Amino acid sequence: MYFSSHPLRRSRHPLVRALSLLIGVALVGVLLVFGLMVAGVLLVGGGLLLAWRQWKLRHGPARPSTARATHQPDVLEGEFVVIRQGRPVAH
Repeated sequence: MYFSSHPLRRSRHPLVRALSLLIGVALVGVLLVFGLMVAGVLLVGGGLLLAWRQWKLRHGPARPSTARATHQPDVLEGEFVVIRQGRPVAH
């Protein structure tokens, strides 16, 4: 399948060419500034979120000393079956 399109016709008038160049440069500049602003907002927001989480971890609720002594570790309990090679296993 062959796709062909006609090339864009550029104006031969030098003033129109200069004006289109200026509009293109201005558009790229606006997009660059907008992108930098978005990146700055994300960077500052991420920094504030990280700082808030760190502050929250450091200044969290204090645990009494008796809670540490009675604290049980998180253990996953279950039944386990040893499967030996060569033997069929019925579940």
